Amino acid sequence: MATVASGFGDEVGMGTRPRPATFRALGAADPPATIALAGETFRRVEILKHDSWAATAVYRSATRTAKCKFNRTQPIGFLPMTWLGRALAAREQWFMDRLAGIEGVPVSLGTVSVNGHVVPTAIAHEWIDGHALAEKEQVDDWFFPQLEAILDEAHRRGVAHVDLHKRENILVDDCGRPCLIDYQISFGIPAERRVASLLLGGVLRLLQRCDRYHLLKHRVKHRPDQVGLSLSDMQRMRPWWIRAHRCVAVPFRTVRRRLLTALRVRSRSGHAFSEAFPEVAHRRAA
Repeated sequence: MATVASGFGDEVGMGTRPRPATFRALGAADPPATIALAGETFRRVEILKHDSWAATAVYRSATRTAKCKFNRTQPIGFLPMTWLGRALAAREQWFMDRLAGIEGVPVSLGTVSVNGHVVPTAIAHEWIDGHALAEKEQVDDWFFPQLEAILDEAHRRGVAHVDLHKRENILVDDCGRPCLIDYQISFGIPAERRVASLLLGGVLRLLQRCDRYHLLKHRVKHRPDQVGLSLSDMQRMRPWWIRAHRCVAVPFRTVRRRLLTALRVRSRSGHAFSEAFPEVAHRRAA
């Protein structure tokens, strides 16, 4: 298994440097070398990324491989952030539990323990051998119909993925099948909260429409023969709320990247080169 940190030394020599602790979810620390999941001991074999929100690593036991995400605990100045890490972990775990049993959604491995203590800011799921859907990658005829079925079932269970515009959240496993990952910013309404369902049902349906738009956009890029549309058609079809979001998100992302460039965490090309440069790391699987 290749490490994403390969080439790090060359990039540091070009004038970049590791992220300051404030811009790392675990500060100066790395994910623990050993964890326990479902009664098994797992040892860390690779750090996939370590950004401001979470540190993600691959772990292996005698029988299987897992991906574990440690959400933020590093304070920002005098402001504690462990509460945020706990909230993010609990939120993503809720989505994994809600979507349990859907083929193409990672299987949760339950609570994460280190030295006998549960880590409330961490979540883990089974590793999927494969790769992120690559730009211009040719996929089989049944790839997008299967991916659409995964998304439809998630929607049926009252969940919107929300982050489907990112191609790297669509994995192609070693058999060529689609997998839908990363539910950190997904949206859902607990079935027992009837008042919330009434108040936020429209938001959920709106976000699910966004999911379907982004799935169609990926399909147009990779299998235009199946839909009879072009990218120009998709631009004309882009809903107003996605246009409004881009008006906010794009400037915010630009300012953040310029800040990291000024701190020499990113190169002028816009890429990050920290210990595990997440913005350019090739995700083999999840």
